[in-house]
Amino acid sequence: MRGLDFSSWQGLLTTLAGLALITLIGVGIRLLVMQTVQERRARENRQINERLRTLIAAYKTLGGSFTGDLEVDPTHLRELRQRAREGGLDPVDDGGDRSRRIRDAVEAALSDIILLGTDDQVRLAAQAATDLAAGRPIHTDALVVSLRDFIRSVLDLEPIPAGLAIPRQGPARPVANKGKGEGGKAEDRQGGAGGGAGGMGAGMGAGAGLGMGAGLAMDPDRDPSR
Repeated sequence: MRGLDFSSWQGLLTTLAGLALITLIGVGIRLLVMQTVQERRARENRQINERLRTLIAAYKTLGGSFTGDLEVDPTHLRELRQRAREGGLDPVDDGGDRSRRIRDAVEAALSDIILLGTDDQVRLAAQAATDLAAGRPIHTDALVVSLRDFIRSVLDLEPIPAGLAIPRQGPARPVANKGKGEGGKAEDRQGGAGGGAGGMGAGMGAGAGLGMGAGLAMDPDRDPSR
């Protein structure tokens, strides 16, 4: 307040201009800081959302089944073909192809968990990947429980009651897309029938036009406007 001069109009205007400049600079610094903080929070939220999306997809892959064979077979396609040649069977039957697709999906989920999981999840995923590489069957129920607890805590959901009995979870079973092919064939049949009906309608219209033209040519005295 010592530097303020209100003794004249010039001093008053100079003082007000200085105060306005200082206020403008302060507001600009505050807006810059707020924008920086908001951009950082938005980037962190995007990272958290991407991490959650990936881990939720891995959870669905590793824990999508409660019944059946919950063990992951590490057998590769070349081994299935070798066994089939030795036994004189089809090299790629439904059971072998199904187990191979489950193993491929589990391997991709384990890779995502090693990249974005917590320390405990990374250790479990690395151990499972090591067992698969060594040709040993694995179970994914412990990793599924860790993923489930972590996802619920990040989403601020209540923990699952300790006394609640949940069956062991295993990899999701792949579903063959047979309905799509049948639907495509049905659409093709409908399209072919519609095209045939259109062609018949066009042929009938053309035939009627030719018949009328022939009648006019045979009766030249007839007035076409009647």
